[in-house]
Amino acid sequence: MDNSSVNFTTLQTNYTADSFHLISLACVTSFSFFVGFPTHSYVIWLIVTGKESGLASEFFNLNLSVCEIGICLKSLFVLLSFWFSIFNILQPILTGLVIMGRPLFQCLMCVERYLAVVHPVTFLKYKPLRYRVICCAVSWIITLGSCFVSMFFLNLTYNSLWLFVLQFFLFNSIQLFCLVAVLRALKQSGPGERKKEEHHMKRRAFYLILVVTVSMAIIYVPCIGSGLFVIFTQQYIPYLWFTSVACYVLAGFVQPVLFLGRVGKLPLCFLKPDLRYHRYFDVFDNTSMGWKHRDNWLYTSQGGNARKLTPLLSP
Repeated sequence: MDNSSVNFTTLQTNYTADSFHLISLACVTSFSFFVGFPTHSYVIWLIVTGKESGLASEFFNLNLSVCEIGICLKSLFVLLSFWFSIFNILQPILTGLVIMGRPLFQCLMCVERYLAVVHPVTFLKYKPLRYRVICCAVSWIITLGSCFVSMFFLNLTYNSLWLFVLQFFLFNSIQLFCLVAVLRALKQSGPGERKKEEHHMKRRAFYLILVVTVSMAIIYVPCIGSGLFVIFTQQYIPYLWFTSVACYVLAGFVQPVLFLGRVGKLPLCFLKPDLRYHRYFDVFDNTSMGWKHRDNWLYTSQGGNARKLTPLLSP
């Protein structure tokens, strides 16, 4: 494959494919733009206006949604490239958002959850907004650099394919490590869980984190598998790659759906009932016991140490 190239990160249609594959690809890209663009725009509006949650606590989610807007625009370029070849030239500009932007911001969110549950004292130390701004600024610099590089490496060579497979594997490993650690911590019994409502809320948080964990695997594992298949077999199968692209696009809606459900803006009844726990803990402040609500988590300062009691259903 020294002189051959593999279209691993761009959704071009210059390979030979039947009409069913092209129609399926058009459906996925259309869904990504026409559903994803308004959804992520609504999430950004909710976070910026601050009507549902603070900007600091949702800053990583805000940057992820901005990145997803760019991915939706890339899907639009892919769709338009079926009729206008000029959009094949514009696609690489946004490729860095796909291969670097989303994984980076999802890693930041997973690390944040990990620190909040497993290392709450460290989480409180780095809770101020300035630390999150620094992390996001570095992530955007790396992402924009990836976009710049993608403009000159549209068709990926064998070595470049290895690089992106290892990159996805690294990001997915970090995310799964953090999420699995959170799941293990949520399964352990802790103080303040004698009440039925608190126990039920912790169980719901466990299931939400489990959903996020599965979605991360669905996003990256098919892409990694497709890349390894091409590397070792030196064959490019359109249907195999289309499956990984569909998983990458559709599983990316898990985060905004969970956010909209958490703030009560999703018309699904199975997510709405637990909003009463948000209202309950938002106003709960028993100073005699040292219980405080901070950044979507309930902490106790008994014994001079901040200890996490139970999460507030933050996806």
